[in-house]
Amino acid sequence: MTFMCRGIRGATTARANTKEAILEATREMLEQLVKANGLQNDSIAAAIFSTTRDLNAEFPAVAARLMGWTGVALLDTHEMDVPDALPSCIRALILVNTDKQAHELVNVYLRGAVNLRARRMEER
Repeated sequence: MTFMCRGIRGATTARANTKEAILEATREMLEQLVKANGLQNDSIAAAIFSTTRDLNAEFPAVAARLMGWTGVALLDTHEMDVPDALPSCIRALILVNTDKQAHELVNVYLRGAVNLRARRMEER
């Protein structure tokens, strides 16, 4: 069995710029990513979280730590300030060690981000 490091994407929106709203939205997204991909904490190598600039009340990575991701490298950053971008958006790139092929991994888009990928593809 060969393991590869692969990326899984997720995105969601927070209902407000508060610690509680950011942690709630991030936790929901991470729980869905874990469930959809059958992830175990020890298979998660790293996670990069980004928020739009209107979200700054809490680091999304705190939600991962509260979920027990204590041995995972975590990073928070802001998205580019692109005109007409989806506001209040939290994105994640989770790097996992897996024997699954890339097409077998499930990316998760929730709340206001549910049509995010489709919207970007239409604009091209």
